[in-house]
Amino acid sequence: MPKPDEMFQCQTVNCGYFYNPEKGDRKGKVEKGVGFDQLPEEWKCPVCGASKKAFRPLGGETSG
Repeated sequence: MPKPDEMFQCQTVNCGYFYNPEKGDRKGKVEKGVGFDQLPEEWKCPVCGASKKAFRPLGGETSG
């Protein structure tokens, strides 16, 4: 299980998608083990299409 500061939640109004590095993003072709900070800048939320800027870390105020 990843630490809370390794998981990020989409903060758009209706989404709430969690990016979990242990799962990656199959839809976005992101392999398991890729940290949020390693995602390409053009990566989008697979649920609502939001940019990385719409995500916040679960473990605090710092971002990856």
